[in-house]
Amino acid sequence: MSSGAAQLTDQLDPASTVLLTVECQRGVVGPDSALPELADAVRKSGALARVARLVAAAHDTGVQVLHAVAERRPDGRGASRNARLFRAAERLPVQQLTGSTAVRIADPIPVAEDDLVVRRLHGLSPLAGTEVDALLRNFGCRTLVVTGVSANVAIPNAVFDAVNLGYTAVVPADAIAGVPADYTTAMVRNTLALVATVTTTDDVLTNWRRPRGGR
Repeated sequence: MSSGAAQLTDQLDPASTVLLTVECQRGVVGPDSALPELADAVRKSGALARVARLVAAAHDTGVQVLHAVAERRPDGRGASRNARLFRAAERLPVQQLTGSTAVRIADPIPVAEDDLVVRRLHGLSPLAGTEVDALLRNFGCRTLVVTGVSANVAIPNAVFDAVNLGYTAVVPADAIAGVPADYTTAMVRNTLALVATVTTTDDVLTNWRRPRGGR
């Protein structure tokens, strides 16, 4: 085993790894998405199907799964308005309203009883200003596997915040998506690869299936 492969195996120890899905909700990546271009990209690229495979494998190997969902109250209370993105989202035909079908985890991603769903009303990151960091520490997490959308905003935010908080970030590059499609490749190569371990879905799955001594 090469040093790089050995490092990845150590990073992906199921006992200290958490899998994070970012905004893999019906109103974002589903057929009735508020962002049809992004939904099209995540499905045509196969990224959504790969997220589903990773979640299923996490369930089988005892890796904790967190689903990060972005939503808003019908009255908009607590929502951020300090960026163009937020103000544009208010005008979209599909709203990510608390309790609606839009904020349910999208098919074909399986959701198990032990999964946790963390919902946020504000900001750009699944970690900043949410309970995710405390949950990760309580789980004994050292490595956070980041998947989902979008490579434009939420994914890099999640990776940067994880690294700043002391976690090792692992990004299966074929299990994230953004728009335009080639932007994801550029973001991974020029930014995420500098701060995270970039890998593939198949490599993560192979490592989770690998027998480990003393377990």
